Amino acid sequence: MHELSIAQGVVEVVSKHADGRRVKRVEMRVGHLRQVVPSALEFAFGLLTEHTPLQGVELVIEHVPAVVRCRSCATDTTIAEFPFQCGGCGALDVQLVGGEELFVDALELEEETTTEGTAHGGATDGFRR
Repeated sequence: MHELSIAQGVVEVVSKHADGRRVKRVEMRVGHLRQVVPSALEFAFGLLTEHTPLQGVELVIEHVPAVVRCRSCATDTTIAEFPFQCGGCGALDVQLVGGEELFVDALELEEETTTEGTAHGGATDGFRR
């Protein structure tokens, strides 16, 4: 189950970027070609965060379809299976333009009020890896 190692990487990235702030939500983009089972990734994430500061964090996984662009007619085609072929002209000379993503897209952090009454941290801390 490679979802466990992916979840471990997500936990490490989130912990590093949260920098001690409370995390409410983690948003991920996972491409179709990564062959990740979302329920297995959610289970592994929950398992790894149990009894940690990340316990109970909402994990949102956006599925990104595999998309190719035809080098002949420039048509973008969503692909469900091999062979990769242009949906417009039928050509096999295509370039993969989507579906290999695997990254944490954004964190939603809880704002905390300091003793001076000012907020520390942000509601959303987006980043690309």
